This record gives sequence, structure tokens and C-alpha cells, in this order.
Amino acid sequence: MHPEPIAYMERTRAWYLALGYGNPYRYAHFEEVPFQPLGKPLAECVVTLVTTAAPYQPGKGPQGPGAPMNAAVKFYVPYTGDTARDHDLRIAHVAIDRKHTSMEDSNCWFPLPLLRALAGEGRLRMAPRFHGAPTNRSQRRTLEHDVPLIVQRCREDGVDAALLVPNCPVCHQTLALVARGLEAAGIATVVMGCARDIVEHAGVPRFLFSDFPLGNGAGKPHDPASQRQTLELALELLQQATGPRTTLQSPLRWSDSDDWKLDYCNPERASAEEMARARAEFDAVKAQALEIRAAQTGEAAQAP
Repeated sequence: MHPEPIAYMERTRAWYLALGYGNPYRYAHFEEVPFQPLGKPLAECVVTLVTTAAPYQPGKGPQGPGAPMNAAVKFYVPYTGDTARDHDLRIAHVAIDRKHTSMEDSNCWFPLPLLRALAGEGRLRMAPRFHGAPTNRSQRRTLEHDVPLIVQRCREDGVDAALLVPNCPVCHQTLALVARGLEAAGIATVVMGCARDIVEHAGVPRFLFSDFPLGNGAGKPHDPASQRQTLELALELLQQATGPRTTLQSPLRWSDSDDWKLDYCNPERASAEEMARARAEFDAVKAQALEIRAAQTGEAAQAP
């Protein structure tokens, strides 16, 4: 049994060193954490959703179940979407757990339909827009460009609270930084994620931790009860947290065994051929991402 959460910072550091990359990535860390109490009943609050998932782009390669990492659909500028309708958002561009989850059920990473249903029940008020946050390895760009833009848009919509659902390891850092910015601007937040060490290392006000494979921060796939319970826990945390760095762990388990935790980015469980293939794939994805970022932002991407 492996009851402890995956140490993603340590695991990814070992993985990239094993692939031959030096200068390990340093995740964001802050001692001080802003905290905004929910100032009124949830039923009166305007709530939005922040995601790192990307809109589906036909013609840009595999983006569905079983798809490899696909940098062609990666985005580097925050986007918005209409919360009144459904959207096809996918996570093929990020380093999620591709062995133990299928990327078939978007409700696991983008719970807009369920959130909208709760608004229809009078539990909350739905903001007119949701927000897509780029998965930037550059903390500077996230803090100086992306966070202020998302904060501005939330203010324009009169948002009182935000639920943020990250996917890959860097996604968890990105949305931790967004949550901090929103809280400093007077908007209460809950991060709903699966990489506990990264989110707590950054320092956020409220964190709902689901000990699931990456890409399932909003519940288990094809399990509406799990998804409903996960969202309810997030809303409970939003209302009941009394101070920053409040982590609530979901009681749900991914499976009867925790052996799935051994596989993610683990060089000890990969053959030399698998490592070589991973290095080649990552180099190709990185080169493509550099070009896309330059086209979208005019800046060069930060190399791993």
C-alpha cells in the first residue's frame, strides 16, 4: 500500500534529471498567503470557474482519450468562455497521468455543467464567463501578465468566488498563483487538485485535495456521484475555511490499490527504451511549444 500522496516536485525532478536535463525546475513558494472570507451567503455569490484545459481544435492532431502530449493545442494567453453553454475542453496538451486515466470525461477536469446545475437549483449565482489560464512554466509571466488579466475579467463580471481546477504539475502551480491573485483582489477561491505538495508549497487559501491521478481534480470519470461529492466539498470549504492554507482531503479513493502512484514519471519503473522515447517526445513537444508561445505572446518560452 502507498497511502501517501505522490511527491510530484521530487518525482518530476528525478524524472527530468534521468532524461538528461539539468537545472531542475524550482516551483513557486510563498510564506504569506492572502485570504478573503466569503462575505455573504453562497446563494448570493457570483461564482466562476478557472481551468487549464484547452478548447478542442479540429485539425491539430489527437486531443481525445489516449492522446499523447500535443503542444499544437497549447495556449499562452488567458481566454474566456460563456458559462451558459457547454464547451469541448481537453487536456491533451499537459503532463497528466496517461496510464491510469483516460481523458474521456471532461467533467473530471471541467465541472461547468454541474456548477451550472447547482446555480439552477439556487445554490449559487453563475458568473457569465469562465476563464482559461495558460500553463506557463514562467512564473514571472503568470504573475505579471496572466493573473492581472484574469483578476480584471473577474472584477468586470462581479465575481465573488472562484473554483480553480488544475491538471498537470505546472498547472497546479499556475492556478495556485491565480488563486493568490484573486484572493488579494477580494475574491474567495478554492483550488481543486491532485498535486498536494505543489499547491501547498506555493501557498493558497483553500485547497480541496483529491488523491487521484492527475487530470481528475473534479472527480472520478463516468462517476456523477463522485463528481457531485467533490464539488460539494469544494463549496463547503469555500464557506467554512477560517484562514489561509486550509487543505481538505476528499475521502474518496481512486481504487482499492494505491499502486497507481508508483508509475507517474518514475525512472525506476521505465526501461532504457522508454526513457529514450520520452526524451525524444519531450524535445519535440518543447520545440513546438516554443514556436507557439512566440507566435502568441512575442516572447520565447522558458526552457525546462
